[in-house]
Amino acid sequence: MRALIGNSLITKLTPQEKQYDVRDTKLPGFLIRVNPSGKMFYVCQFKRGRRINIGRVGVLTPAQARDKALAILGDVTKGIDPTNPNKKKIGITLNEFITDHYKPWVIEHRKNHVKTLAHIKRCFIKPFGDKPLTDITPVLIDQWRTQRLKAGLTIETVNRETATFKAAISKAVLWGFIEKHPLDKFKLLKSDRSGKIRFLSAEEEQTLRESAISRETIIKAERARANQWRAERNYSLYPDLNQFVFADHMRPMILLSINTGLRRGELFSLTWENVHFDQAILTIEGSYAKSGKTRHIPLNTEALHVLKSWRKQTDSTDLVFPSKDGKRFDTIKKAWKSISAAAGMKNFRWHDLRHHFASRLVMAGVDLNTVRELLGHSDMTMTLRYAHLAPEHKANAVEKLVRNVEVEKVIGLKDQEITNVENTKKLLKMKAL
Repeated sequence: MRALIGNSLITKLTPQEKQYDVRDTKLPGFLIRVNPSGKMFYVCQFKRGRRINIGRVGVLTPAQARDKALAILGDVTKGIDPTNPNKKKIGITLNEFITDHYKPWVIEHRKNHVKTLAHIKRCFIKPFGDKPLTDITPVLIDQWRTQRLKAGLTIETVNRETATFKAAISKAVLWGFIEKHPLDKFKLLKSDRSGKIRFLSAEEEQTLRESAISRETIIKAERARANQWRAERNYSLYPDLNQFVFADHMRPMILLSINTGLRRGELFSLTWENVHFDQAILTIEGSYAKSGKTRHIPLNTEALHVLKSWRKQTDSTDLVFPSKDGKRFDTIKKAWKSISAAAGMKNFRWHDLRHHFASRLVMAGVDLNTVRELLGHSDMTMTLRYAHLAPEHKANAVEKLVRNVEVEKVIGLKDQEITNVENTKKLLKMKAL
């Protein structure tokens, strides 16, 4: 039972055959326990399964009891055990903090909470879960990081894991569980942020497309055999996949990613109301975009054809690509691994389709700011990773250092030297193509 604990409520409470509790709607953890004898007590539940009596109803007023409950809960957030007369610090453990406090918050406020919590559980709860937050030190995390690197993980991966953990500990400081951030001065490892952008050559892209088609051919053939088996036994038939352009969601997802550069999460969350066929535009809402900002992506001919064909064969009126149960996908790793492996691609992630989209734009001469807008980057920092794919910009820059041939004639360059200058100009232009 839940109700606002006050004098009016107390007058209405009556004993029953079994003891029961009334939880306060205003202060979580504050409650009244009503015994069969008629005696009632104020109680504070300060942790899961742990309670302490505050006092008897009638001796304390509801307001006095509420103040005591607030004080108890305040002590607990500081790591003080209210059942210990010496008020010795108990130190909340990492596992308790993540499970009881950080997990509910991150689920409510972070779109990628599943991945975040999985990282923390795998990387930090297992080795350090039983340690009090006050025992989490830079030395401990530095040793952990060294072991991760020795295990073969990249610097970038370890940095992402470390940053995720530091963000969680920041909340522990903000919420008063610890006074100072133990990893405040703990720096991430230096790495080549520009890195190597993985994108597909024309041949690789064609192979990937063919691999996706081959998978669909197999699926359609399996459906035909299943229907033949069912027909022989007078069972109802499944829909004939040969009447559709696509066998399932995978090939249209791949083709749309190649032509729009959508993030995987944006693809999973895309709804039909944000597909504007008349204007040939996709709208990515800020609520599920990484940047938190809405953006609009023009649909080229292939992307438009893919979506129109997929629209004809799906029953979904909400999500463009729903899972079998009609809900949002969480992962498509298994199917993607099958397709990419069949195409002979190694170390090519789904996210690399986004790199492929951006790389093709840059190599086609699209300016970096337009690429930034299409990708949904908040600033140019991330987009500049693709700058090296536009060699004509650098070629044009160094071309400015080549002095005018007519000027060289004036200052007395020999004909052969002038010819060398001209050849250099031609070579730079050829490399820029």
